[in-house]
Amino acid sequence: MSQRRSVSSGSPYEPIVGISRAVRIGNIVAVAGTAPLGPNGKTVGIGDAQAQARRCFEISRAALEQLGARLEDVVRTRILLTRIEDWNGVAKVHGEIFRDIRPVNTIMQVSRFVDPDWLIETEVDAVVNEP
Repeated sequence: MSQRRSVSSGSPYEPIVGISRAVRIGNIVAVAGTAPLGPNGKTVGIGDAQAQARRCFEISRAALEQLGARLEDVVRTRILLTRIEDWNGVAKVHGEIFRDIRPVNTIMQVSRFVDPDWLIETEVDAVVNEP
């Protein structure tokens, strides 16, 4: 049986909801829905979906690395937006980060998030080649 490892990003929501930022079992790593929170727990890039996207992917990258994965191991990303008209700018940020990796991706609109200042949340799944 594969060992389960998990990491926290320090989000104040993790203990409330009972989640980890990311979990690794075997060679699979799943990163939870990630909001644009700064190290101080406050929303970054208010009103700027691209800045929020960058922050979400920074958090996800750190979680992946803590579990022995890299961006190159990412096989799926999901982008949830409250304003679908932000998709193009956010897609450009995704393209900067994943241009050569090219994971599968879904972009969708949701009605809102827990914090109304969040314009985006992301999810990332990875498969690590080495154990």
